[in-house]
Amino acid sequence: MRHEYPDEQVRFVAKLYYIDHVSQPEVARLARVSQAKVSRLLAEARKRGIVRITVEAYEPRNRELEQALREQFGLENAIVAKTAEQATGDVARATVGLIGAPFVSGLLPASGTLAIAGGRTVKELADRLPARDGRRLVVVQAMGGIDSSISEVDAMELGYSLVRRWGGRFMTLTTPAFVPSRTARDSFLAFPQIQAVWRRFEQADAALVGIGAMSDSAFVERGVLTAEDLDKLRRTGAVGEICGRFFDHAGRECDTPWKNRVIGMDLSMLRKTPKVIAIAAGADKAQAVAAAARGGLIKTLILDEACAKTLADEKTSRRRRPAKNKNS
Repeated sequence: MRHEYPDEQVRFVAKLYYIDHVSQPEVARLARVSQAKVSRLLAEARKRGIVRITVEAYEPRNRELEQALREQFGLENAIVAKTAEQATGDVARATVGLIGAPFVSGLLPASGTLAIAGGRTVKELADRLPARDGRRLVVVQAMGGIDSSISEVDAMELGYSLVRRWGGRFMTLTTPAFVPSRTARDSFLAFPQIQAVWRRFEQADAALVGIGAMSDSAFVERGVLTAEDLDKLRRTGAVGEICGRFFDHAGRECDTPWKNRVIGMDLSMLRKTPKVIAIAAGADKAQAVAAAARGGLIKTLILDEACAKTLADEKTSRRRRPAKNKNS
């Protein structure tokens, strides 16, 4: 087959650039071509196999921290994604999703029931799970809708997305996450379609959830709870949230008015679920992650180095803390 660019020309340009480290403008001058053509010739060199780029094997996970977290919290699995230096926010979440997705894919069952909660980091991971891999699950929305809008990070949208890619069936929890009163909650739970979802919670084979921190609450961000509400929750001992359930340092659900107004998977149901996979990113999530792990709410943890290091530092500081003098 005749090529648009002769091999001799492609090899010459490739050697100048890759072996002799000549700049592209200088390569263009020496090869008597435009700089745009140099880019095309270099691409052609890779396409023809004249240039083969290899990268040494890289370990994207911090195995030492993973082992420490498994021992610290008695977890079945811990995945700590290495992130770029000072990576936070969307970058950290995307890295956790990218590195965690292959592991989670191997952990999820091929059939059965998967409960899914919403969240930005959950979305980053869910978007990277493989499509059409023979899996056929019943995917269940683990918590009612936060507000009247459906965003791309909500459990309803994430559940639909997984079923569109995998096949299977999606069961939606067509209720608000929080209702005005316990009576309203009980009325919703009396509906047959809600009871069907509730039964699926009790039979769930796996759950994919995010862990909310009190410092960065989606409920406050979207106007469901006020900053004052959050202060009240903190005063009851709340340090974190899963599926709209606020829990204390020991992972126990806090006894608050919201406990009887939330429509979402019970923490007791999570503890009974064989595979609970929690995803978190950011040092600010460490306190909530630690509490959830202590309370037996999660079995597998996917997180970034910043969160993992904060958890490890917290354990070290507790060990070094001097004992109180009984006479003081």
